[in-house]
Amino acid sequence: MKLNRKYRVIGMVVSLFLISCSNHNTLQDIKPVEQIQLARVNAMPNLPTPFKIINFNMLAKGFDSLVFDTTQTGEYWPLLWYDNSGKNFNQETFGIYTAMGDLRQGLEHNDGIFHESLATIGAVLGASLVGIDKSNQHDKNYVGMLKNYFNSDTEWNIVMNNTCPEVALLGGGYARDWWYDVYPNVLFYGVANFYPEEEDFTFIMQSVADKFYQSDSVISGNYQHSYFDYATLEPKDNWICSQEDAAAGHAYVLYSAYQKFHNPKYLKGAKSSLEALLAQNDNRFYEILMPFGAYVAARLNAEEGTNYDYNKILEWTFNGTPDCREGWGVLEDNWNGYDVSGLVGSTVDHGGFAFLMNTYDAMWPLVPMVRYDPRYADAIGKWMLNASNAIKFFYPYEIPDDHQTIPEFKHHTKGVIGYEGLIKKSHLKNTENIEAPIAIGDGPNWVKGNPDVSQFSVYGSGHVGIAGAIVSRTNVENILQLNLLATDFYRAEAYPSYLYYNPNDIIKEVQIDLGAQETKVYDVLKRVFIAENVKNTFAFQVDKQHSALLVLVPQESVVSERDGSLFADNVIIDYHYSNRK
Repeated sequence: MKLNRKYRVIGMVVSLFLISCSNHNTLQDIKPVEQIQLARVNAMPNLPTPFKIINFNMLAKGFDSLVFDTTQTGEYWPLLWYDNSGKNFNQETFGIYTAMGDLRQGLEHNDGIFHESLATIGAVLGASLVGIDKSNQHDKNYVGMLKNYFNSDTEWNIVMNNTCPEVALLGGGYARDWWYDVYPNVLFYGVANFYPEEEDFTFIMQSVADKFYQSDSVISGNYQHSYFDYATLEPKDNWICSQEDAAAGHAYVLYSAYQKFHNPKYLKGAKSSLEALLAQNDNRFYEILMPFGAYVAARLNAEEGTNYDYNKILEWTFNGTPDCREGWGVLEDNWNGYDVSGLVGSTVDHGGFAFLMNTYDAMWPLVPMVRYDPRYADAIGKWMLNASNAIKFFYPYEIPDDHQTIPEFKHHTKGVIGYEGLIKKSHLKNTENIEAPIAIGDGPNWVKGNPDVSQFSVYGSGHVGIAGAIVSRTNVENILQLNLLATDFYRAEAYPSYLYYNPNDIIKEVQIDLGAQETKVYDVLKRVFIAENVKNTFAFQVDKQHSALLVLVPQESVVSERDGSLFADNVIIDYHYSNRK
């Protein structure tokens, strides 16, 4: 390791000299990126307990291998079936149980046509993120099968949570609950990022973007509605409160469409949707869409030269005080010695009610956001440490039996299915005396007769690939390596970029593997190269309770500053380099 330290010191001095002199300013002129704090994250523990980071990548691959295997045996298995009803597209598609044993689902119930895209698209996305080709698995194209969720028969012409409206009353959320109509399109765009040549996907993606552009134009900044009828292009209201963060979902899809198709109207629509969200005075975080607005704002500022002040979107995401869905946000709490900070859900319902899917899915936009706005590196790094630690409590083999509602049934999960929720005060019969945190699920409340085992969430567990692609462990137990590119879809070419947050009260040395190619390492937060001509094992230091944001740049690349950004050849490695002075 002495050789690596030498490279690190020499590289730092040489690079500082070269970059600084080329811009006619001294070393003292270069200032690190000033961090923006989020109050709720500040209140989270630096070192959450009990501490353990599960192997999300391995868990994601295990989920895929079992859930997509129709030969699995045992009560409640297999969890996947094939649907030949031909809704929307005349082809075979598939369903995955929303929860284990869900009486509404499977071939023996409702002709097998009730299944949710939250489960199927989410599982395909999760597997694709950890490197599994879902377009050719077991002689099946699970990617192409997702086309049936494109609701053309209803003339909505967007991707929805069900393949047909007739099954909506069984729990699909059709035409009444806005996030259920918007989020499947976000998920679909995520999957499409990995399969750009999939037949009909281009048509579907353009149709969705056109519908979202049209709906935003009709809404004209007023998202104060329960949902939107995408067939008649009319906003609607019902007993569900206004879901104004639907604007964030529109913005995400439209900006993704702009990056893919380069149609300027999609950029216009993305800006319009985001500006509608930013113009709101109240927190309307409803389910999952709000943080996608922060990601889009950060990208627009970095890539399009806008100057959106979106800090309130992040505060709305975390602080748990929305006016629409009371208390919806991110937990910051310790329940009987168990730190549950970082989990996403209600901060007030039954004393706190976190959800597995929501926690995974919040990682999707918030981690890559740091690439475009490194001022939030410490905040997101600390939140991810807490969330990645606490999420294990959803899994029945990771939380003690006396903190579960149905530990006697955990063998049915085969180690890859978690509970839907984590709660402080139980609302199910015969569970009132369990001490928090309580692993639980709402499945028994969905339909009369649903078995207790329906508390195990197949739909939420399928999203584990998001964490599986983002989170890796390092040689320092509580310093994670967060992959900033893993869920940064429809982006320009980029070099490997990672965030490391040190929660300890002392400086820590982290070791990473750079591979056999010589590399120079740029720290975005320090705005300098910290090493050159390094390969294989590389060691660097992370300041106490601060972050390092490293970009691994090919050694032979030529570094230059253009239009305020720092480039290595033609690849941006620092969007805000001009702010170094």
